[in-house]
Amino acid sequence: MSAVAILHYAGPPYVGGVEITMAAHGRTLAALGWSVRMIAAKGGDIGPGVEAHVLPELGSRGEMVERISRELAAGIVSAEFLTLRDRIAAWLDDALAGCDALMVHNVLSLHKNLAFTAALRRLHDAGRLPRMLAWCHDFAWRDPLYLPELHPGYPWDLLREAWPGVHYVVVSEDRRSILAELLGLAPERIAVVTPGVDVRGLLKLEPETADLIERLRLLEAAPLLLLPARITRRKNIELAVAIAGAMQRQGAAPRLVITGPPGPHNPTNAAYLAELLALRRDTGAEDATVFLYEVFTDPQGQPRPVSDAMLADFFHLADGLLFPSRYEGFGIPVLEAGLSGIPIFCSDIPPLRASAGSAAMYFGLAEHPDQIAERILTAFAADERYALRQRVRTTYTWEAIVRRHIVPLLAGA
Repeated sequence: MSAVAILHYAGPPYVGGVEITMAAHGRTLAALGWSVRMIAAKGGDIGPGVEAHVLPELGSRGEMVERISRELAAGIVSAEFLTLRDRIAAWLDDALAGCDALMVHNVLSLHKNLAFTAALRRLHDAGRLPRMLAWCHDFAWRDPLYLPELHPGYPWDLLREAWPGVHYVVVSEDRRSILAELLGLAPERIAVVTPGVDVRGLLKLEPETADLIERLRLLEAAPLLLLPARITRRKNIELAVAIAGAMQRQGAAPRLVITGPPGPHNPTNAAYLAELLALRRDTGAEDATVFLYEVFTDPQGQPRPVSDAMLADFFHLADGLLFPSRYEGFGIPVLEAGLSGIPIFCSDIPPLRASAGSAAMYFGLAEHPDQIAERILTAFAADERYALRQRVRTTYTWEAIVRRHIVPLLAGA
């Protein structure tokens, strides 16, 4: 198992932009099998596979650290500064033993604890550190607020010179241009790794929903369509399956999620289900159509009920509601889609028109699935919010960022 250390003045669960990033990186790397050490002046447990190593002298506050910072702001490099530098270096040498890589946040570009910065440089120059990635969010030498506290020479110059062998990382192209100019590096030598979003936390997903998303790779769907209904003939699910198959043939990567089990009251529903499964196979929609009753089961393989909370999760996750019913008394899912703010694609029957009005895209029950699929895909292609959702789901989740960018950097790629 590879080991990585993540360093900063403060660590999670304390809340701040850098600390949130550290926590996301740590949890995701741990889930991928890395052994993670979170090293900071303060911090705590954030989950399995992540150890907290705490040394108060790594922080930006505290009587001694603040006294040394005041002296440095006045241009004084005191014996106490050198003593603290050496003590931090000795402690870090032990704390980092066995690590294969090191992610350092802001310590190489900010002056909140220059003894910490100098201790890292001392170990680095002695060849005592593993591969180091320097995440630079803020730059003391480019902030007018901090310039009066900085002076030419050691240790302040550590914040404006490129350390040999260190791999620099920033969160945006704007930050890359600033750091490249500050350090005198070619921009391409600085990696851009953006922050991400926690889909599970942001949408407050149920654990069962999060598990299904991962197992079924639903975040990769383009588009993700929801059909919240029991499997009965009047719901016209065969049309939805045919539409999903047509979308796939037209070059999309749809995923249609049908939430309900076969209806319990009509004995012909078992035959209808067999027809749907055959249609899914024959239309090439096997990858594009998910019947939750097949995959959301108990240890004995029996379908588990989809709770109201899980159904709400799918409304928040879906790109659109696909509701092709032949008959409805009212059509509650249309209202739920409206409240969730997702597009509605539904059959042109009076109850649904009464509920959705002009807010839905309607199709005739006799309309060909290829034509309906084309119309839906055209609507999505013109929707900039959908394009952003796709970009976030596939590019800006913490899992995608860690897998695509951070793991290769840690491995030296």
